[in-house]
Amino acid sequence: MRPSAHPMLALGVALGEALLALALASCAVGPNYHRPTTQASTQYKEQDGWKPTEPADAIERGPWWSIFNDATLDDLERQVEVSNENIKAALAAYDQARALVRQAQAGYWPTLGLSAGRTRSQSSAGHGISTVTTLPGGGSSTTIVTGPTQTTYTVGANVDWTIDVWGQIRRTVEENRANAQASAAALANARLSAQAELATDYFELRAQDQLLRLLDDTVTAEQLSLKITESRYKYGVAAKADVVSAETQLLSSQASRINAGIQRATLEHAIAVLVGRQPAQFSLSPAQMRADVPTVPAGVPSTLLERRPDVAQAERKMAAANAQIGVAIAAYFPTLTLSGSIDYTNNAFAHLVSLPNRAWSFGPGVAETVFDGGLRHAQVLGARAAYEGNVASYRQTVLTSFQQVEDELATLRILEQQSGVEDETVKAARLAETLTLNQYKAGTVPYSSVITAQTTRLAAEETALTVLSNRLQASIALIEAIGGGWDMKQLPAHP
Repeated sequence: MRPSAHPMLALGVALGEALLALALASCAVGPNYHRPTTQASTQYKEQDGWKPTEPADAIERGPWWSIFNDATLDDLERQVEVSNENIKAALAAYDQARALVRQAQAGYWPTLGLSAGRTRSQSSAGHGISTVTTLPGGGSSTTIVTGPTQTTYTVGANVDWTIDVWGQIRRTVEENRANAQASAAALANARLSAQAELATDYFELRAQDQLLRLLDDTVTAEQLSLKITESRYKYGVAAKADVVSAETQLLSSQASRINAGIQRATLEHAIAVLVGRQPAQFSLSPAQMRADVPTVPAGVPSTLLERRPDVAQAERKMAAANAQIGVAIAAYFPTLTLSGSIDYTNNAFAHLVSLPNRAWSFGPGVAETVFDGGLRHAQVLGARAAYEGNVASYRQTVLTSFQQVEDELATLRILEQQSGVEDETVKAARLAETLTLNQYKAGTVPYSSVITAQTTRLAAEETALTVLSNRLQASIALIEAIGGGWDMKQLPAHP
C-alpha cells in the first residue's frame, strides 16, 4: 500500500476484490434439494357413484363456506380470521420465522464497529517516593511525587467479514426460508382448521335447533294424546293405565326437550371461543336448518399435494432439513475472515483525525478445527437422519390426506343413500302414528300401540336429522380435506 493512500478506501477496495474472487470460486456444500416422489392414483376410489352438487370452481371463486349461502355463517367466519387466538399464535410464529430469515441473511454482510474514548491517566515520577525527616524526636513523613495528569483521546473503526466460501450462510438462509414457508403453511392450516371447526359446530347447533323444534312438536302431539286418553277414561271407554302411560310418554319427551338444550349451549360456547368472544357475551338466535347438502368435487389425487397446507408444511420442513445437512458439512471446512481496523490516538482532541495519529491494520484470517472428537461427523449424521425422518413424515402426511378424502367421499355417498331411506321411513312412521291414533280413538287397538307408533316416529325423525347433520359435517370435512381452495402457490417465495 502506498503511504499516501487512504487506509479505509484501501480496505474497502481490498474487501470488495476479495469478495468478488471468493464469490466466483465458492460453492454451497451439501445436497441440493429435490422433492421426493410420491405415488398418486388417477382418481379416488370412493368417488364412483357419487355426484357433487356444486361446480368444480365453487371454492375458487370466493370463501369456501359461501357455498352454504348462510349469512350468519359468513359473518362468523369473517370473525375467525381476525379474532381467533390460535390463528394469532400461528401468525406470530410465522413472523418469528421471517425474523430468523433476516438474521441469517445478515451473515452475508460485514460487521462494522465504531469506537471513541477519552482517558485521563497519571503515573509516578521516577520511583515516585521521597522521604523527608521533619518531625521532632526522629519522626519522619513520606511524600509521593507523581508525574503530570494526561488526557488521551481515541477514535476508530473496525470491520469483520466472514466470507461464505462453502455456503454455510447460504444453506442457513435456505433452511430458515424453508422453515418460514412451513410456518406460512401452518398458518394457513390453522386458519382452515378453525374455519372448518366453526362451520361444523354451527351446523351441529342448527341441528340442535331442529331437534328442539321436533321435540316441541312431539310434546304438543303427546299433550293432545293425553287429553284424548283422559277424555276416554272419563267416559269409561279407556283404562286408568292408558292415562298413566300417556303421562309417562309426555314427561319423557319433555325431559328429552330439556336435555337437548345442554348440547346447544355447549356448541354456542364453542363458537364464541372460535370467534374470539367471551361465551357470556355471545349468543345465536335459533334458526331453521337447511335441508340440502352442498358439496364440491374432490378433483384428482395428484393435485391434492398442491392444495393442502399441511402437506405443504411437511414438504417445506423436509427442504429445511435438507439444507441443514449442508450447514453441518460446511463445518468441516476452514472459515475465512477478513478483518480491518483504523484508530486515531492523541492527547489533544483538536486535529485528532490526522495522519500522525493514525494506526491501522487489515488482513485475512483462516480458522480450522483440527480435532473435535467426531463432533462434526455426528452432526452430519444427525442432520441426515433428521432429513430422512422428515421425508417419512411428508409421505405419511400425503397418505393421510388421501385417506381423509376417500373417507369423506365414502361417507357422503353412503349417507346420501341412507338419507333417502330415512326420508321414506319418516313418512311411513308419521302415517303409522296417525293411523294408530285413529284406531285407538275407535277402540280397536290398545294405547300401547299408540305409544309404540309415537316412539317409532320420533326415533325415525331424530335419525333422519342425525343423517342430515352428518352429511353437512362430511361436506365440510371434504372441503377441508381438499384444502378449502388453498394452493401451494400462495406460499411466500421470499419470506
